[in-house]
Amino acid sequence: MALDHAILVSLLEKPGSGYELARRFERSIGYFWTATHQQIYRVLGRMEADGLLLVHEVPQQGRPDKKEYSVTDGGRGVLAQWLHKPIEPESLRHDLAVKIRGAAFDDPAALTAEVARHRQAHRDRLAHYLAGQVRDFTGPEAPAPPDAGQELQHVVLRGGIAYERMTIAWLDDVLDTLHRLAAAGPDA
Repeated sequence: MALDHAILVSLLEKPGSGYELARRFERSIGYFWTATHQQIYRVLGRMEADGLLLVHEVPQQGRPDKKEYSVTDGGRGVLAQWLHKPIEPESLRHDLAVKIRGAAFDDPAALTAEVARHRQAHRDRLAHYLAGQVRDFTGPEAPAPPDAGQELQHVVLRGGIAYERMTIAWLDDVLDTLHRLAAAGPDA
């Protein structure tokens, strides 16, 4: 997937400024596809020049006008083409897993703090996902009934929740293994 596709999806969900789009990447879509503010603005400019996006100047009180981006028919066509093309299953590159395997050649207990740090980061992300699920999909403010876009956003979020839960369970297993190896001593 290219950043272009993530931007098209986000702007089809809701038109917005480059700043608003960057905030969305930080809050939601960025957990599945990351991009810096600079990358987003650079791609927005290119997509506008390619006719995939329209820009509307929105007047603001006491501040410069902001540019609000929306998707053109050409942009919808590019997204539709991409949606119909098969993609390869993603390969997992996991630095921590390589470190864990490499710990057999050093002191496995030395990784305990690093694994615990990763576990906490995944717990924090899970809490963020669960709060977003209540806010946007299952809580009292959630739209009823949800439209197709909301249902698809929710199924992606549920995938993120399942991934974080699986990762936390795996990291618990890693920590248990590291503690067991540390208790058994270096000759185990």
